Order: sequence, then structure tokens, then C-alpha cells
Amino acid sequence: MRFKSYHSKQMSFFEPHQTRSASSSSQFFKQINTIIDWKPIEEYLVNHYKPGKKQRGQKAYHPMILFKMQLISVWYGLSDVQTEDLTMDSISFCRFCGLELMDSVPDHSTLSRFRSELTRKKLYQPIMLMVNKQLAEKGLMVKGTAIVDASLTLSPFSPKGKLDHKMAEDRKEDTRSDTEVMEEEEYHQKKEEESPHADHDARWFKNRCVNWQRLKTYFGYKRHITTNDDGLILGVHTIPANEHESQGLGDLMEKVPEDERTEVMGDKGYKSKKNDRLLEEMGSKSLIMEKGYRHKPLTKEKKKKNKEISKKRWRVEQTFGGLHRWFGCHITRLKGLEKVHHQHILEAIAYNLKRSPGFVFLMVK
Repeated sequence: MRFKSYHSKQMSFFEPHQTRSASSSSQFFKQINTIIDWKPIEEYLVNHYKPGKKQRGQKAYHPMILFKMQLISVWYGLSDVQTEDLTMDSISFCRFCGLELMDSVPDHSTLSRFRSELTRKKLYQPIMLMVNKQLAEKGLMVKGTAIVDASLTLSPFSPKGKLDHKMAEDRKEDTRSDTEVMEEEEYHQKKEEESPHADHDARWFKNRCVNWQRLKTYFGYKRHITTNDDGLILGVHTIPANEHESQGLGDLMEKVPEDERTEVMGDKGYKSKKNDRLLEEMGSKSLIMEKGYRHKPLTKEKKKKNKEISKKRWRVEQTFGGLHRWFGCHITRLKGLEKVHHQHILEAIAYNLKRSPGFVFLMVK
């Protein structure tokens, strides 16, 4: 099915109202449209997303409308239902999505099916690379050190019942025996029958509370990201929460362009001989913090190295802070590893776009 170009519309119904004072949302959307050329992304979506007909055979919604509505849902922390309602009521939302006042707005079920289709075809990752490429071409994404870190994404869809297995703990290598690992898998297999509506890809995990005095149990996923020196996100990888940070580095680095990972910086959770070899094979210089062991404490030189690294890696922590504060991304509404992972990628796209107008202002200034 071929679409008329999303960008080929004549003067919009809204054009006569250009003289009205713009809201903060309108100004933000205008800045985004100045920074990003949507045509290549539109062409990619049209070529890879093949929607069916709407009810009664009407023409399907253009995928660019649906994708921009997804961005709005992340920027404003909205559910699909809320996104549908607010797009119906907001002139600035409609304008950004390319809808006229008299156009019908895609409903929440359409948005959900669109997300599922993009997830099934793994289309979010290429779109993220296309957005980042445009930002780099405009000088907004300067190449430098790739900084890695991980954060929990909590799932409200935990299985009910008593936890009868040993869980992985934060900052500790997985010391569970094969029997204990098997017990956990048997627990989740049993819960698939008892709790069919739970998320059976997510896992339990023990993490230190803010005061570091006690362990608290969480259920969900672990989001690995790598950022550049400015905190813009280069790559995303998602794993169940019970897997140790060091296990996700290889897959994460494969999603980052080679020229953007000449140096890789991270905390000691990523330190392992396997990861040192991996980075060497990739041609990346390792700036992973050194780890001390029993009867083998860190030398003064290694402590100094760790201190220098800690002065720079705060950028990735700032990025996680922005994701949580702006978008509420520490909790997911979705079930399943694939859906949560691609939602993480969409949130990364939304985060980079939200930060970009600020970089433009600094460059102009």
C-alpha cells in the first residue's frame, strides 16, 4: 500500500493562526521539526510498516502520525488512552503529528498494534540510528568516550505467591549454584500456569536501598545504556533484572557505531577479564573502573584511575536521572522482554530529541 507523502500537504488549516503566541509545547515541537528532517524516517516506516485497512475500509493512518504520537506519549508520560484523548484536544499535538482539526485521531488500540508491529520487525533500533546520525551531522552529537551504566526498570506484573528461591543481589557476581538457578527457573515455569497475566520474562532482584543498610526486592528488567560525553544515548540493551551488569556489555557495544566506542568507560560492575578481552577485540580502549578482591586490594594507581573515571561518568547517571524525572521511565506498562526493550529504545530517541534544542541554543549563543 502506497501513501501520499506525509510532507506534501498544502497550507494547513492551522496556518492562519501562526500569529498567535505559541505554547511551550508548540515551541518545542517547532524546534524539533527544525532539527530533524522527518522524510528519511517517513520513507523507512512506509517501506517497512504495512498497515491494513481501518474499519469499513477507510485508508489506514500514516505510520509517521503514529510514530509521532508515540514520541508524545513518552515526552508527556502518557498512556495510549491519554495520548489519544490529549491529541484530540490539543492543537499543538495535532499540528506536530500532521493532523487537521477535522481529521480523526488514531485510537489507543491502533497505537498499541503499531507498537507491537514495530517491535516484531525490530524497527526502533534503525530509527534511533537515523535520528542520531542527523544529530551528529548538525554537530549536536560529538564523538568521544562511550559511557556505560545500567538501571532497573520495574514491572508491576509480578507473579503472585511466595518467593522460594535465592535471588541475585546488586553489585555481586552471580554466586548461585546450578541447583539454585534451576529452582528459580522451576519457580517461573510454575508461575506461568498459576499467574497467566504476569510478565514471565522479568525476574526478581535484590537491590540496596538508598541508605545502603538493607536489601529490597524488585521485579523487572535491567536497562543498559551507553552515552557520549554530553549524555546523549548511543545504544540500549535490556536484560532480565537478575542478570549481572557485566553480562550485557558485549550486546550493548554491538549496537553502538564503531567510531563512537573508541573508548568505553563504566563502573566496576562491568569489570571482568571477559569484558577486557571483548573491548580489546573490538578495538576499544577500556576505561572500566578497577575492582578490588579479597586479599588483593586496589593499588594507589588503580584508586587514582577510578577517581578520574568517576569524575567523567556522572554524565550517564545524569541521563538516567533525566529519563526518570522527565518520562517516569523507571516503571514499564508493557509485558515481555522484547516490548520493554523496544520501549527503552523509543525512550532513548525521545530523550535525545528533548535534549537537542538546548544544544542548538548553546551553539547559537
